[in-house]
Amino acid sequence: MGVAGPVGTGKSSLIATICRSLADRLRIGVITNDIYTDEDARFLRSAGVLDPDRIRAVETGACPHTAIRDDVTTNLLAVEDLEADFSPLDLVLVESGGDNLTATFSPALVDAQIFVLDVAGGGDVARKGGPGIGRADLLVVNKIDIAPYVEVDVDRMVADAVAARGGAPVLALSKNVQPTVAALREWVLALMERHSSGVHTPVDPGPMAPHFHADGEGGGYVHSHGEDETHGRDGAHRENGSHRKDEAQGRDEAHRREGARGQDETPEGPAH
Repeated sequence: MGVAGPVGTGKSSLIATICRSLADRLRIGVITNDIYTDEDARFLRSAGVLDPDRIRAVETGACPHTAIRDDVTTNLLAVEDLEADFSPLDLVLVESGGDNLTATFSPALVDAQIFVLDVAGGGDVARKGGPGIGRADLLVVNKIDIAPYVEVDVDRMVADAVAARGGAPVLALSKNVQPTVAALREWVLALMERHSSGVHTPVDPGPMAPHFHADGEGGGYVHSHGEDETHGRDGAHRENGSHRKDEAQGRDEAHRREGARGQDETPEGPAH
């Protein structure tokens, strides 16, 4: 199950909540994704929600959605290693690195996905839409206990979210409000039951929406992903090429054309 959403919305906290509330029912593992750090994995280990060895970190080295959507190899290998070490597992949670509203998981990686917003991001954020908001299996409006302090009407925000999703499930959540935690627990269990019964079908949220890449100097550029577009591990956008790297075997399988943005290398030069 994938968990995505903007930076600071509480994805790691939501995963910790799922682990705590379902530890008596399920054998769980976690894969976290960040660009250059294992901070989220360390947070979850320190929270004591699982055996620390069941929490693995993937450092993508590129924009956060790359390893969950464009080329899921690194995450698939991490999931397979986790399952090999702790088989059988009932549930593996894959946390995306923080992004804006564009992050989606490939159905080749996850069977279901949760998208997380929070009230501190603004009461209007659900109306802004995006593939995660519109097509995730569950949209969570998180941190509802702080809504009075950020002047957000939770009922209105949830209603806007339901409208944006055409009536698909929306859950108002706070880890400090037990009825909402219980509702999250029941949703996860029901989803897993549908999946094990063969009723649930993974949803492809569709192509990435156009999104912005900062260059570290206050600038950047906007682009969208076509069928022949992807990212390198250094985050550079490449056109008319493919990128795939099998880190477990140390085998570089990427072949790129000349003229890649931000790169000056031969067509058969090494992937980064």
